[in-house]
Amino acid sequence: MTTTDVKGAESAGDPTANEAVGHAAGAAPVAASSAIDGSDVASPELEEENLTLPGQEASAAHAALNRGARKRSFEVSDHEVPKSDIEEWRFTPLRRFKALFQDVASDDREGDPAVDYQVSTPEGAPEVSTLAIGEAPRGTVLVPEDLPTAVASARTEQALHLVAEKNVTYDAPFRVDMVGRGADRRANAHIVLEAQESSSATFILNHSGAAQYAQNVEMIVGDNAQMTVITLLDWDDDAVHIATHHSRVGRDSRLKHIAVTLGGSAVRLNSIGEYAAPGGEIEKLGLYFSDENQFFENRLFVDHSAPNCVSNVAYKGALQGKNARSVWVGDVLIRKEAEGTNTYELNRNLVLTEGARADSVPNLEIETGEIEGAGHAAATGRFDDEQLFYLRARGIPEIEARRLVVRGFFAEIIQQIDVPEIRERLSASIEDELARSMN
Repeated sequence: MTTTDVKGAESAGDPTANEAVGHAAGAAPVAASSAIDGSDVASPELEEENLTLPGQEASAAHAALNRGARKRSFEVSDHEVPKSDIEEWRFTPLRRFKALFQDVASDDREGDPAVDYQVSTPEGAPEVSTLAIGEAPRGTVLVPEDLPTAVASARTEQALHLVAEKNVTYDAPFRVDMVGRGADRRANAHIVLEAQESSSATFILNHSGAAQYAQNVEMIVGDNAQMTVITLLDWDDDAVHIATHHSRVGRDSRLKHIAVTLGGSAVRLNSIGEYAAPGGEIEKLGLYFSDENQFFENRLFVDHSAPNCVSNVAYKGALQGKNARSVWVGDVLIRKEAEGTNTYELNRNLVLTEGARADSVPNLEIETGEIEGAGHAAATGRFDDEQLFYLRARGIPEIEARRLVVRGFFAEIIQQIDVPEIRERLSASIEDELARSMN
């Protein structure tokens, strides 16, 4: 294992500048956010499921929602400041993310970067390198769709580049530990993860401390390669983070992307997956636990543009405390040429206390009838009374019974993480969360 100290991705410019989970109680639409200069609370209705079948003419409303038609550009000036009347941002409390809508450089100081990076690579892996703006493979997959992503791209002169070499299987993971140095300090980053042809590797992105952090992660999975990416967002309570993770998988390749959000004041992760050739598989797993006044948003887009590909999405979240909020939006687009597609997405939310709210919105667009299967399920609920009764009838105290239910709720996701260290850490973190709410 090789460990390297890396200055936070170098920045341009002036460095100073419903199947029910239990019962469906509490599943009413959640208030969306305001514009930047408005209140954090508004009340638009939850958007309806967006389903288009072959031969149907798309309505004007559908055209506005079409996930595959969004403009992409590296130019910051091509992107507007987010507003609450834009579909992509209507659930987001924009005022809390205001700092990340400004086109400013990272607040890196001499010997004191806004975000400190520690990079560890497996034995035998290539040395850590960087990619300048316009230097391939940077920018070959991720092209910004929104303002924070464009700013992070333009303001990061040198992107961190980690490579799993062709025909090599790595037993140990690549690891990037990012530590924010202050909640009032802005940081921009672009990270490129590459698994070359017939390679197999795991990449761990660990976030802690506090910062105002705009981050891009670009994932390139070569033909017949396997990549696992685990992003752990365990920020301090005053951190603000917007990230775009964009992946492209090659022929007969596989990507497993795992997103865990446990800390931060406001965290928004936009995860995009697309296919370069037939036979690709994308699995997106997520776990989040929102406490009092925390806002966690996960937006996913799987773009099926090649035939005979598979995608599977499963996210689970728990919420406790006043004003604990979560948003999950899952978009799947099956294009006309993507015959033989098999896709499914699932989101479950468990509300543990009064005052917590969750939005869950699955969207499915189908442009061809020649598919293997497509479906989705989403639900928000409280504890299952039957499960609690069963456990208590066998002599288990109510508090412990509730803990067992939550542990079982998350077990499906945790068990699919192949790194024992991460599984143990998540189990311990969930126990800590439960101790705060159930003692």
